[in-house]
Amino acid sequence: MGPVLAGVLQLLALIAALALAYVPLGTYMARVYSADRHWRVERWIYKGIGADPDTEMRWPAYLRGVLAFSAVSVLFLYLLQRLQGVLPLSLGFKSIDPDQAFNTAASFVTNTNWQSYYGEQAMGHVVQTAGLAVQNFVSAAVGMAVAVALVRGFARSRTGELGNFWSDMVRGVTRILLPGAFVAAIVLVACGAIQNFSGIHEVGQFFGGSQQWNGGAVASQEAIKELGTNGGGYFNANSAHPFENPTPFTNLFEIFLLLVIPFALTRTFGVMVGSVKQGYAILATMATIWVGFVGLMMWTEFAHHGPALQLAGGAMEGKEVRFGVGSSSIFAVSTTLTSTGAVDSFHSSFTGLGGGITLLGMMLGEIAPGGTGSGLYGMLIMAIIAVFIAGLMVGRTPEYLGKKIGTREIKLAACYILVTPALVLVFTAFAMALPTPAHSMTNSGAHGFSEILYAYTSAANNNGSAFAGLNADTQWFNSTLGLAMIFGRFLPMVFVLALAGSLGEQKPVPETAGTLRTEKPLFTGLLVGAILIITGLTYFPALALGPLAEGLAS
Repeated sequence: MGPVLAGVLQLLALIAALALAYVPLGTYMARVYSADRHWRVERWIYKGIGADPDTEMRWPAYLRGVLAFSAVSVLFLYLLQRLQGVLPLSLGFKSIDPDQAFNTAASFVTNTNWQSYYGEQAMGHVVQTAGLAVQNFVSAAVGMAVAVALVRGFARSRTGELGNFWSDMVRGVTRILLPGAFVAAIVLVACGAIQNFSGIHEVGQFFGGSQQWNGGAVASQEAIKELGTNGGGYFNANSAHPFENPTPFTNLFEIFLLLVIPFALTRTFGVMVGSVKQGYAILATMATIWVGFVGLMMWTEFAHHGPALQLAGGAMEGKEVRFGVGSSSIFAVSTTLTSTGAVDSFHSSFTGLGGGITLLGMMLGEIAPGGTGSGLYGMLIMAIIAVFIAGLMVGRTPEYLGKKIGTREIKLAACYILVTPALVLVFTAFAMALPTPAHSMTNSGAHGFSEILYAYTSAANNNGSAFAGLNADTQWFNSTLGLAMIFGRFLPMVFVLALAGSLGEQKPVPETAGTLRTEKPLFTGLLVGAILIITGLTYFPALALGPLAEGLAS
């Protein structure tokens, strides 16, 4: 079987698995967020944190809950790292430096999971499990809660109440993420991923000498890092490491995990607004972009330029031989079109155009299918923009799901789509202009610029993957990337929740013959076009200086 055919068959198998999980998982999540009863363990949690799960919140109160919980989480994780040297099971590792501790705390709380450290050489078992793994669960649940609040804004009328943040966040963990991660971890352990709390071992190498390896609760963290679209890795090699990702089957399984909730949330959306066809329209938009990007990535990476690439069957530099070009291409696209950041290959070693595809995937806002929760609310914002554009074209007041898109709504949507590009381009400009950040670049020219652009794109969009070749463990990058993560995560949430409150207060507009049918393929095409055009206008000059220039020159 040729490598191209193998890659296509893996893609088809993945699509089939996602299709089988779509309806049951999406419907189940809708029931979770619509249920009236609380589990006993959930009541214990509410009592412990002093929250009333039955109190309905307007958007300012919901936002205060999001920000307060996240601020406490950043502080807790920061202190945990600073105290690591005196904690048990620290494996002898020292406490983390202040700038790196801030960067890591901001990273895991914002669902970014950017790592400027070597996991197996810096973090002990307590920080990995009580700190990083816990944030993998709750940061994903926060994103899902915000998405559900926006969906309620569409579904409800004449009320600004969006539900209860504490209830939504806790249910996301206890009823969705914990059970899913538990099953996924068992599968990974059965396939060879490690799960222990052993210390450091001296391991002999094939060509002589020795190397130190430590164990850890790897399978459990691997499961939630993919299921919650977190990213990061227990080891520096991330999902290319055999302890995290042992076989080609686990590689495909991990891709499935990072895609299944974001895709299924479109079904949740459709059920909660009372029209599954609306969910299918959003799903079709996400799937069109994802499949298109996978096809482009496979084409660029299988292109044979020269005898070395012909003999290898594709661009194998930086790719794990266990997985090959096809599977690595699917993983790279899936991880950058979601806010995952896990990698099974080095994106810096992709072809120039291949690296550009990973960049563009993040620049779209990671909405195809995006992160757990963040992908859905990002796509719904783009749907509002598309409806507004369609209304301008035909001279009609734009409406979406029976809600008028007026001046207030379009301003909030516009602010949402401007936040991350502003962060990316401003921070990239400063980093390229100042001498100190430029010293971290190991490559010059277009590829060096791509390294800087990728880093801030990854941080501001809460992705967390790295282009490699950039020394980001400096005070400048730890501080500025940490700020980009925080602003890139929480400023958009402000506009999303404000928009949800505005929509929930409206009275539904009856459908007429002139209403744009947003469940039809025509709207899906309009939405895809709007996404690509808006992103292209925003980022094309930066892409032209980096990956496009490199790709056309090769």
